Amino acid sequence: MSEATPPVKREGNGVASAVESAKQQTVANAANSASSIPAAVLGSSSHRLRLNPNKDHKPDSYEDLELDFSACVYSSLERYLPPNMLGVGREDKVKFMREILLKYLPHGERTRRHREYRQKIISNYQPLNRELYAMHPASFFTPSFIKAISDNNEESFRSIMSEPSPGVFTFEMLQPHFCDLLLSEVEHFEKWVNDARFRIMRPNTMNKYGAVLDDFGLETMLDKLMDGFVRPISRVFFPEVGGSTLDSHHGFVVEYGDDRDVDLGFHVDDSEVTLNVCLGKQFSGGDLFFRGIRCEKHVNTGSQSEEIYDYKHEPGRAVLHRGRHRHGVRATTTGHRINMLLWCRSSVFREMKKYQKDFSTWCGECLSEKKARQRLSIASTKSELLRKEGEFTA
Repeated sequence: MSEATPPVKREGNGVASAVESAKQQTVANAANSASSIPAAVLGSSSHRLRLNPNKDHKPDSYEDLELDFSACVYSSLERYLPPNMLGVGREDKVKFMREILLKYLPHGERTRRHREYRQKIISNYQPLNRELYAMHPASFFTPSFIKAISDNNEESFRSIMSEPSPGVFTFEMLQPHFCDLLLSEVEHFEKWVNDARFRIMRPNTMNKYGAVLDDFGLETMLDKLMDGFVRPISRVFFPEVGGSTLDSHHGFVVEYGDDRDVDLGFHVDDSEVTLNVCLGKQFSGGDLFFRGIRCEKHVNTGSQSEEIYDYKHEPGRAVLHRGRHRHGVRATTTGHRINMLLWCRSSVFREMKKYQKDFSTWCGECLSEKKARQRLSIASTKSELLRKEGEFTA
């Protein structure tokens, strides 16, 4: 028995979306000519740009703002805004137009701009808790987690874990002290962003709140977290999706609750393995729901009953799952919840995947199709044997 599945969104990292990077069109050239914005550039999820510019509209000037792109690009693009956007403030116009521009900026240019953005933060931001920026296992992790990693085998990992649903592993991981330090560091960073009137880059294309931890200096610590603590576990439980060859990450926090994101739609992550740990604070709701692992071809197929699982977050407790494990977040009904996520990626797996057609070692639907073919083959063989036996006896 299967459950109908809502359409899945692929969650991008806010810097380079796998879908959008395939588009070769760029509006960056508009910086050379204020009238060269392509008519084919279309808007965000809730609005669409005009196909033809509004020649009667006088655009605002953006020369005095700190922007990601040339001010003349924004002034030119403003003529293409839908009518209901023309009367809003400059800040809202910039936010709307920036999302469009980022979608069509070539991948290489995005990488350069993000590198400059990150360097600007690190050069100016003064950390609150410097002990966070180096790996200190004894003060970061629970003793049981440290021992399991030290023993480094499947038995030691399973001794601290539960697997309430196939491919979903939960375990106690972070000490309250670490959670408190990271929460205060994030609050300190967000205050600095507001005071400095700095434009913050959010974690991904779906979350409107939160921050990228790598952007303000925690990249090295998170690299060590992936290399020394996530990869040993992934090598045992997720080898078929590159668990033993994880070589890069995207680390961030997300925030849910009052005046923050409320929930998160059904999606898959841009990762091979995802670590999700609740930091706190006081909250209710916000359950994480899982609906089976799927390859790109089968991402919107239904779910089997054994694939349906809901998880309640607890501060300090981690959830580890494949990035292709379809999931979403239910509404946080009261309070404020902050989670740390580490998307772990394998360049080796991603390259090899280009040449594969069957993913039955991890995709639930591919496995179902493979079993169906095997049953058909067995039935066909039996039928042929019975036919030959009948001919022989005749």
